[in-house]
Amino acid sequence: MTSIRPSRDADIHAITAIYAHHVINGTGTFETVPPSAEEMAGRQGDVLSKGLPYLVMEDATGITGFAYCNWFKPRPAYRYSAEDSIYLAKGAQRKGLGRLLLLELMTQAERCGVRKLIAVIGDSANIGSIGLHSSCGFSHVGILKDCGWKFDRWLDVVLMDKSIGHGSLTPASQSHHEK
Repeated sequence: MTSIRPSRDADIHAITAIYAHHVINGTGTFETVPPSAEEMAGRQGDVLSKGLPYLVMEDATGITGFAYCNWFKPRPAYRYSAEDSIYLAKGAQRKGLGRLLLLELMTQAERCGVRKLIAVIGDSANIGSIGLHSSCGFSHVGILKDCGWKFDRWLDVVLMDKSIGHGSLTPASQSHHEK
């Protein structure tokens, strides 16, 4: 049975291995050298220190994916907008698990006061991530053409977004999650 829960320090090695696979083999991230477990722990700590969700998905075999969101930009006016990140272990894709993980991340982000989730998807040919975000109600808002260089080719960035919770229907001061 698959479950989703907040990440723990003990999950870092599995998270690091999943992410390393994507760095080495994929274009969903523009990193070219896999970060160390210490670096990934620091990134996890940064997200958690901001009160934002950092989730893992696991089954009987162990951690099969992770997802988190972090503030889109550091300036105060962006404090209700977060960028999501989601990565699944090799072999866990195309089973509906990413959708479960992203939906739970959206729920947790809303509880933290996030009103806009932004997907910054590496590679316009990344049909898995684009399809996943579309299936969760994200809208396509633009493409940054040829802005990344990986695997000896130029890559686009696809931008998608989704309002969550009250979105922009009410002023931020009326949010029950005022920052």
